[in-house]
Amino acid sequence: MTSRGGRGLSLRQIRERLFSTAVPDAELLEMLGRDARAGARELQRQVLRRIAQERAEAERLHSLYGYERALEAAGCGPVAGTDEAGRGPLAGPVVAAAVVLSRGAAIPELKDSKQLTGPARSRLADEIRARCHAWGIGVADVGEIARLNILRASLLAMRRALDGLGFIPGWVLVDGSFTVPLFPGPQTALVKGDRVSASVAAASILAKVYRDELMERLHRLYPEYGFDRHKGYPTPEHYQALERYGPCPLHRVSFLHKTQISLNPTP
Repeated sequence: MTSRGGRGLSLRQIRERLFSTAVPDAELLEMLGRDARAGARELQRQVLRRIAQERAEAERLHSLYGYERALEAAGCGPVAGTDEAGRGPLAGPVVAAAVVLSRGAAIPELKDSKQLTGPARSRLADEIRARCHAWGIGVADVGEIARLNILRASLLAMRRALDGLGFIPGWVLVDGSFTVPLFPGPQTALVKGDRVSASVAAASILAKVYRDELMERLHRLYPEYGFDRHKGYPTPEHYQALERYGPCPLHRVSFLHKTQISLNPTP
């Protein structure tokens, strides 16, 4: 291979050329297929695999923004998405977020928070807050969960998150089977909305990151329970702490009644 088009270059140099640009050199990629050197075909396969993955990710993101595009095109914007984190734990509040994404500014790797690692969630949360049009957080505490039940408390947290936007969106996409009671604007409930709507996915990330950070702060008040690790969710470590110490004021006593955990500490 001459240096023009790639001839005379080592496979390492070709790799650097192909992976240093967003769009690999098509001529160089084609030449790899005719290169007799060991490793040339494998390098070509790696580049083609990367191209296929990037195309699939672009298509996934395009689909994820489908609800937002359709509503904006129909004149129903701005569109907000809302989701909650913390319906299942034995302790701590339920937290909701609402997000209005900026038009025409897709956020790479955006997806349901449950499909992301902790570091990826934190990085994306920073990017969402920096690039979105507006966002809000709502919290319903343990007392409200006990008084209302977890579903109604979750919807209350969503209402508070939407109020935190500072304006009424043109349309709200709500994760789950229910819309937000008493909210003065049109809504659509989306089952598994965090997997089919970009704004709901963004809200799921902000809610999860906010709640995790909150539980880490609350851990300092009750370090014996390990809230910084399990965030209040039912884990063997959490059950052992409950058996030993009994519940603290952060625990959802109505949830504990559904388990075999004693509400009295072990002597």
